[in-house]
Amino acid sequence: MKHGDVGMSDKERKKQVTGAALLIGAAMIWGVAFVAQSAGMAYIGPYTFTAVRSAIAAIGLAACIFIFDRLGVSPKTADKKQLWKAGILLGVVMGIATNLQQIALVTTSVGKAGFITSLYIVFVPIFGLFIKRRPHPMLWACVLLAAVGLYFLSIRGDFTMENGDLLVLACAVVFAVHILLVDRFAPRMDVIRLNCIQFSVVALLSAVPMAIFEQPSAHAIGSAWLTLLYAGLFSGCAAYTLQMLGQRRLEPTTASLLLSPESVFSALAGWAILGQTLSGRELFGCALVFAAVVSSQLPWRRIFGRKQARQSAAAPSSAGK
Repeated sequence: MKHGDVGMSDKERKKQVTGAALLIGAAMIWGVAFVAQSAGMAYIGPYTFTAVRSAIAAIGLAACIFIFDRLGVSPKTADKKQLWKAGILLGVVMGIATNLQQIALVTTSVGKAGFITSLYIVFVPIFGLFIKRRPHPMLWACVLLAAVGLYFLSIRGDFTMENGDLLVLACAVVFAVHILLVDRFAPRMDVIRLNCIQFSVVALLSAVPMAIFEQPSAHAIGSAWLTLLYAGLFSGCAAYTLQMLGQRRLEPTTASLLLSPESVFSALAGWAILGQTLSGRELFGCALVFAAVVSSQLPWRRIFGRKQARQSAAAPSSAGK
């Protein structure tokens, strides 16, 4: 092996380690954000929380755009019309998902919400069937495992789910659609500007039901300032930036796998900060859901492809004996 090959290998390894650290950091921030979302509603309603945190995120992203433009490092977006169309569409979908999740946190625990939300990683390849992206057959075993985990986590003896659990499950479905849309639009556009438009739309859409149903006071919003800042700046700005930087260094399958511990961090944060606990049955359900989420992201095609290749290579030598 040449010395240059060794150097390139070390450089690539360092690049992957950095990417992994960035993505795990994003997962941790998003996991703890469930606590902020839950705690903030002691002062304000779910629509108010979503509207204000999204506005804070949009302002933070706008500040990033201004700084990057001044430094001359912002990527050029060729078609601004397409940028706005994509941003508005993403904002509508994300607004629905975020508000479903926020309303659900009124009645469900942080840990359960985190694990049920993580099912979007399983839903994404299922929905991919409709755009001619065929998943590996092993995915269906992951889906079955996730369904069993969801049963132990959320469904009671009379085969019903809490309203909050149903809302989080619906949120996971919508987030799956959102991920597929991001996969379509983000590679061709300035992601910071796209996120800024997206969060602006979420803020505006959430402000309508906020004004109709909640009518919060400035004092109430001020009382929730810490949770709103965390959800807006850290979860909205920082975590999305970490995700983008991390995914530049790793393939999408590996990136999704490294983001999946978000559900574990949410359960740990709910236990450590809010004192929320899960029963043995619910913990078992969480373990099954997490196993399904991780398994759904394993490179099954590559694994089975290697086995088939080894079998094909071994066949001639066996026949020759």
